Amino acid sequence: MSAIEELFSLPQYSIHNDKKRALLLEELKQLTQFHYLNSIPYKNIIDNLGIRDKNKFGSIEELPYIPVRLFKTQNIKSVPDSEVIKTLTSSGTTNQQVSRIALNKETSMLQVKALASIITSYIGQQRLPMIIIDTDATIKNKSSLSARGAGLVGLSNFGRDHFFALDENMELKVDQLLAYLEKHKNEQLLLFGFTFMVWQYLYQTMKKTDTKIDLSNATLIHSGGWKKLIEQSVSNEVFKSELYKLFGMKKIYNFYGMVEQVGSIYMECEEGHLHTPNFAEIIIRDYNDWSVLPAGKKGVVQTISVLPKSYPGHSLLTEDMGTIIGIDNCPCGRKGTYFSVNGRVPKAELRGCSDTHAETVQSNGRAN
Repeated sequence: MSAIEELFSLPQYSIHNDKKRALLLEELKQLTQFHYLNSIPYKNIIDNLGIRDKNKFGSIEELPYIPVRLFKTQNIKSVPDSEVIKTLTSSGTTNQQVSRIALNKETSMLQVKALASIITSYIGQQRLPMIIIDTDATIKNKSSLSARGAGLVGLSNFGRDHFFALDENMELKVDQLLAYLEKHKNEQLLLFGFTFMVWQYLYQTMKKTDTKIDLSNATLIHSGGWKKLIEQSVSNEVFKSELYKLFGMKKIYNFYGMVEQVGSIYMECEEGHLHTPNFAEIIIRDYNDWSVLPAGKKGVVQTISVLPKSYPGHSLLTEDMGTIIGIDNCPCGRKGTYFSVNGRVPKAELRGCSDTHAETVQSNGRAN
């Protein structure tokens, strides 16, 4: 059994850190060699770093990494155009460049399999009636998806009888929502939306209408930048507390992820910690000299994933700041590294799906 097969075969969050890192390193060394041989931009980077032997890395910390921003300025892929089945683009406002991530069939299948392994470990195997806090216009062109669209498509696989709660003008369809909830009364529900949009369009709208709805049987999965909500004094704790007070919602899970490593999402546990899945890891590096920082020290987040086969996105230096909290000993019982994300690197672009949408709303009154 290969390393990646073993990582997928074991129950999610069950692998102790030492074994997991050994499996990751075995697969990542092969990926580094593959991308070196098949991506000219990546080869040039590695050559400029002076790395001679692409297989003799003693740890995942020694693996070369590239800045995630590079995908905004370079067309970096490791497969021919004929093998590209889908192109994902990162979040970005009108004046920003966006990353373009080329997926082949193998990478796309791995991403779907990885996401399924993570999400079902939280909600179970059964598909649940699903409310999506967005408009269906976001996913109409499936061959070229934004980060927001990719998130919606990916998470929609875990639901059934999908209800898009917003119309084309980003208004909550209150009457249809109430009818949907009546239709699925007493059933377990799945909700998904980007953080700002859940707050702005679901929470704020229902609070203003003073219409009571019961979402105590619902699980909400959400993600996206927090910048605009933090400016409104809405922390993760406030977000959860207010949704509980208004809807009775108890199961609320944030996750950290990016279009440059779709599938490798880092879900929040019941203790409020973000967890690395079997096939991914994070490293925290010092902002000044890029040295590896120990647990408890805040630095720049480097994300590691064995999923990217069609482009060299297996080891990326992000523009986010984070802190490793612990390894293998989270009170929730999940093994592996658990951590927090503590904002953006100074002067980094506004990039999160929620933040860029919020900026669009602020600039235009409504999103297009």
